[in-house]
Amino acid sequence: MFAYQQDGRYFAQAARGLEELARIELAELGGRDVEISGSGVQFLADAAGLCRVNHRSRLVSRVLAPLAAFSCFSEQALYDAARAIEWEKVLAPERTFAVFAHVGESRITHSHYAALRLKDAVADRFRERSGRRPDVDTEHPDAWIHLSVRDDRAVVSLDTSGGSLHRRGYRQQSVAAPLQETLAAAIVRLSGWQGERPLVDPFCGSGTLLAEAFMHFCRVPSAFKRNKFGFEALPDFDPRIWEEVRREGEAMTRELPEGLIRGSDLDRQSVAAARANLREIPGTRGVAVERKDFRELPGIPGATIVCNPPYGVRVGEAQGARLLFKEFGDFLKRRCQGSTAYVLCGNLELAAAIGLKPARRFVLFNGPIECRLLKIEIY
Repeated sequence: MFAYQQDGRYFAQAARGLEELARIELAELGGRDVEISGSGVQFLADAAGLCRVNHRSRLVSRVLAPLAAFSCFSEQALYDAARAIEWEKVLAPERTFAVFAHVGESRITHSHYAALRLKDAVADRFRERSGRRPDVDTEHPDAWIHLSVRDDRAVVSLDTSGGSLHRRGYRQQSVAAPLQETLAAAIVRLSGWQGERPLVDPFCGSGTLLAEAFMHFCRVPSAFKRNKFGFEALPDFDPRIWEEVRREGEAMTRELPEGLIRGSDLDRQSVAAARANLREIPGTRGVAVERKDFRELPGIPGATIVCNPPYGVRVGEAQGARLLFKEFGDFLKRRCQGSTAYVLCGNLELAAAIGLKPARRFVLFNGPIECRLLKIEIY
């Protein structure tokens, strides 16, 4: 019996720093025996639970169904073990598949070659048993096969998400250094904001924090725009269960009160991108986005402020970034009484430039960049 069948154990990948948040979220979505493991979270789920996690999780990047794990000291060892997997129980010759590999700290050092050897193993097993083999489609495969090789140990899994879940589908326009959707969702979650007061982003960029805040409050499933999931190619997939889960998620949505979420940015291109991206999400008409420097804002009293101010590389030079953070700190002190700000600092040296003592610091990662999310209470 494969891991995904009936009551299977799955592995949800999560970005560094988000593992504990993902563990809590998966338990809320019905996962059982949820525990952090390495760079993600293991959990048990039935078929409906698997669909629900893929459809609604805001924090995990993909959900894997492990097929096999084995020692892997060479490409030949990888090929032999992968060929022994009963792929005919997972794939049909008329289906398409693709292999995506990640390797690290192992004798196998090339991800591309590791993926090629696994692909060969799948194709050769089919040829040996039926004379036919599934075709490879790296763009839109029916089955996504995931290979991870670390410390000379390989894990072969089916990607039940069908590609990274951080790609929500609403980001049609982007700007330099965009915030990843899962990280933006984590910032909103860490803020504890539930709509009890306005949420404002004065450095909204392409609108990712605004979009994730909207979907959080309005309970919009994070994967509402995804047309195809990897779990649909599983041999025990039941479309009736998936349709029930999808309808259940859509029935939970609610409207946004006028003025509850708003953002601004000095850059004209960023404002245009934010507006375009928000239009991709139904119901966001009430999210106001204006082109304005934060220094020109009348103030943001009694609100939850979430933002990712430009730093270092994006500003162009370190001195300019320090000045920007200092002026933003002054703005918070003088015009944001009663608010709580959550400020993401991608440059750790800039945290002190704000000039306000954080009530708490969270360690997060925006891709490879180590960041600090500062919780600043303004009295």
